[in-house]
Amino acid sequence: MKTSIVTTRASGIAALALIFALNVTPASSAQPVPECSMSMTLADWGENSSGDIDVASGQSCQIPIGIRGTVTDSAISQKPAYGKLKKINASTFEYRAKAKYKGSDTFAIKATGQGPKASGTSVITVHATIK
Repeated sequence: MKTSIVTTRASGIAALALIFALNVTPASSAQPVPECSMSMTLADWGENSSGDIDVASGQSCQIPIGIRGTVTDSAISQKPAYGKLKKINASTFEYRAKAKYKGSDTFAIKATGQGPKASGTSVITVHATIK
């Protein structure tokens, strides 16, 4: 009889733990980061270019390297002064504007790749307007 009561209690505790685990919301629900609102004309590989992005204070957005062809390598060549820039992969970076800051920021990405007409390394300078 004791074995039956212990088994029933253990089953009840396990069921309660399972119900609790299913109803718990994760501490951080990862929201996809949107692509930056950009105005940029990219040159071909081996040529430097620049462009502008708009982002809200404290918010982040992704910057894809849009030069035609394949990105083989990339890095941050100038860090932003009023935000953070991180490399997601060889062809995508994420910029996060400093909270409570409104104004402008500038940073640069150095990318190497090969396209249909050219190959080489380009520096893309980005001017951010933080609203």
